[in-house]
Formats: sequence, C-alpha cells, structure tokens
Amino acid sequence: MHIPSKDLAPPYLGGLILNQDSCLDVRNNPGADSTTGNVRKVAFMNRRRFFQVAGAAGAALMASPRRMTSVLAASSSTRELVRFPEKTEMILLTDRPPQLETPIHYFRQDLTPNEAFFVRWHLEGIPTSVDLRTFRLNISGHVRQPLQLSVDDLRSQFESVSLIAVNQCSGNSRSFFEPRVPGGQWKHGAVGNAKWSGVPLKSILDRAQVKSGAVDVSFNGLDAPPLPSVSDFVKALSIDHARDGEVMIAYAMNDHALPMVNGFPIRLIVPGWYGTYWVKALSDITVLPQAFSNFWTDKAYRIPSGPNGTESPKNLAKDTIPINRFNVRSIFVRPDPDETLRRGMPTEIEGIAFDAGHGIRRAEVSTDGGATWADTRLDPEIGKYSWRRWRAAWTPRSRGQYRLMARATNAIGETQSKEQWNRSGFMWNVIQQVDVRVQ
Repeated sequence: MHIPSKDLAPPYLGGLILNQDSCLDVRNNPGADSTTGNVRKVAFMNRRRFFQVAGAAGAALMASPRRMTSVLAASSSTRELVRFPEKTEMILLTDRPPQLETPIHYFRQDLTPNEAFFVRWHLEGIPTSVDLRTFRLNISGHVRQPLQLSVDDLRSQFESVSLIAVNQCSGNSRSFFEPRVPGGQWKHGAVGNAKWSGVPLKSILDRAQVKSGAVDVSFNGLDAPPLPSVSDFVKALSIDHARDGEVMIAYAMNDHALPMVNGFPIRLIVPGWYGTYWVKALSDITVLPQAFSNFWTDKAYRIPSGPNGTESPKNLAKDTIPINRFNVRSIFVRPDPDETLRRGMPTEIEGIAFDAGHGIRRAEVSTDGGATWADTRLDPEIGKYSWRRWRAAWTPRSRGQYRLMARATNAIGETQSKEQWNRSGFMWNVIQQVDVRVQ
C-alpha cells in the first residue's frame, strides 16, 4: 500500500503562494492528495527567482485596489498570514527555513488539522520531493541485522499502532519571556494535537537485533545543512527510551499522509517530549555503543537543571541538561484576546491543557485577574499524551476591562508557574492571561 503521492506546483515566493487562483484546488481541500506516480513534490523557487517574483509581487500588492495579505512578512512581529504548499493560512515567522505558527482558533478542535499544524525546521535545505520507489529508512550501527525499509515495508511488515499526542516546539510562547530572548518569537501556536499512526520504534529495533552494550539511538532526516560548517540536525534518545514501546515512526497523521513540511514520508514521534526530538523526514536510525554527542545536544536545546528550566538573567545557571519532557500548560482558545463581550450575556470560556503524560487533573480560571479561582469542566480524556479540553460558563455583570487567567494541574500535582525565564526561551508555562472588554 503506497502513501498517496502529491504534485503541488503553483508559483511560490520562497514557499509562499503568490497567485490565489493558481491553487484553488488545494485551498478548497488542503488535505487532498493527487497522484503523479510515486513521487511527491512541493515546488520552491531558487534564490534568483525569489527576488524576481518578490519585486513583481510587491508592485502588484501596492497597485491592487483590494488589499491582499502581504507575502513579504519580514518580521515575526508583523504576524502576517501566508500559504505554504499543503497548508492553510498560517502565521509566518521565517520562510528559510519554514517556521509557521498555527492560528489559535484551530485549537477549538481536538485534533489539529494537518493543513494548520505548526511547522518548525532548523536547516534551510529541507526536502521538497520524495520518491517512494527509492526512499529507504536505514537502520544501522550497533545491530546484528542492518535494515533498509521502504514505506510499504513499514506498512505491510509491522503491526500498525495509533496514538493521539501533542507535539510542541521547545520555544512555544517564547515572545512572552521578559527580558526578551533571541529565537523565533512564537506566541502560543507552536503546538498541535494529532492522531499519529505507524510502527513502534521498538519493533524495528527488535528486528535489527540490537547488540548488547547499546547506549543511545540517533535519528537523522532528509534536511541538509547549507554549509559543511553547519552541524547536521541529528537527535538522540537513550536505548531504553527508544525501546519503551511508545516512541514510534509515523507514516500517517490524522489518517492522512504527512504534509511535506511536517515530515513526509515518515517522522519520529516521541510522546510527552518536546518537538526537537520529533525528527521529520526520518531517513537514518543509528544504534550507538556510546553516548551521542553533537551541537544540537551539547550546545543547543539545553535548559537549566533546576525546577521548570528556570534561571535568572543576572545569574545564569551553570548546570544545564538537554530539554526533555513537557511541563504543564494551559492555553485559552476562547474568548479571543481583546474580544468585546456583552454585559449580562452568558459566554463560554474554553481552553486546552496538557503535560508529559501523567494526565490533567484540574483546570481553573479566574475572571478577576487572579484574585479568585474556580474549577472548570474537563472534557473526557482522549489519550494520556493528548491535550484535554476544559470549559467554564461566565456571565459578566459589569462593563469594563477584565483579565481572564487559566492554570492547569496534572495528576502528580505539577502546576503552572507564576513567573519564569531562561536564556533560550524554552518551556514557557506561566499562567496565561487574556484581556477582554465587556460593554
């Protein structure tokens, strides 16, 4: 059974759609597949064509009597909406490499649509075409039986499993840290919840017959560094974690093929851990008899070893460790920030909460800036690694400005922070607040 192939080739500006009419079929059904043999392609322009079209697009936008969404969002602070192949309108942080944030209203669904799922790559050389006839997942290193597996092999030779799990960028909500820190200035949309289907990593490692003395397992994808001096993006897990039966290799996302920019044809799923470990377009698995070491583990993606990854700007932590499990988070999905509500009219406050897999036990809201708190109603769990929806009814009695706040607590008593800071802008879980006006 083949993953459906795609051939999406409207004109793009560095991956941004320029001509609305050129991609109507994709807009009307962003998750649709079209078959062109076994090759799945996504078109991107070269640098010369990028600047040619940028100039033309800028002139066209200036001359247009009907304002269009700018395709030249140069700064994350502009919060411009753009369209990449196979994706709906998303918030642009960068396009080289792609960093796309999900608008919060998509979190009103339990499963984030594939076309709206956030995108985060580290290297400019991302794959834009994968030929399933020749693609192989290579398993090598400290094993007795090296393997080369096609996507068809993964589907037909191993038992398929499915798991609903949150994927969250380590830097989700980085823009809220004070003082500000460098990196992608995400708001709350670098996260998503999906049903992942594929093969337990343990099953593949068992077939490869891991040798005694294995320590770590490393994972590499099809993305490539732009220069030899740039470290390839490779991540690793301990051998015990890799064989826990929950880490998996997914070939389907919400029962469809993964979008190219979300890791087609397969990606690593590490439930309860930050997205830096969820290697996209996975191509190589290497079992190692020693601890893995590279820039992305030794220097990058490290957090203070103290509670909640917190340190002081004036006293940076000397001891750091690789980022790992989620902390506890909650996010408002309604009302919208700065929304105007009506006095005496019932409204529903709604949000989502998640953690590393212990489960959300309680979610509370405050409508008076934290002076008092009330429990919300929790929807049924749909998976221990999924987010859990919470709701609260509220009827504002007076006109004016209100500050709504939300906090979650998990089954082992972990809750959210009142304040937090670290030099990398990771693991934000400060109690969220949303300001609304009542008329």
